Amino acid sequence: MTDHSTVFSILTALVLLAIVFVFGMKYFSAARQTRALADNQDAYRKLAELATTAQSASAASLSALQSDFAEMKSRLASIEKILSEV
Repeated sequence: MTDHSTVFSILTALVLLAIVFVFGMKYFSAARQTRALADNQDAYRKLAELATTAQSASAASLSALQSDFAEMKSRLASIEKILSEV
């Protein structure tokens, strides 16, 4: 009888350890997934900040180009006026 009770005790302990291990792995997986999601959101936030900075720089460049184009247009108009007088 003692042999059966020892085997039963060992098997019960192994089953309980397996259950604890499964729930531990589930918890570990959830914690890791949450950490990965947070890292992904931080990366997305940094990317959005870079995009905003790039968009601001692009808008400034576009504004400078528009003013240069307007200046060139006025110069061309004055040159055409001079040429039409000659």
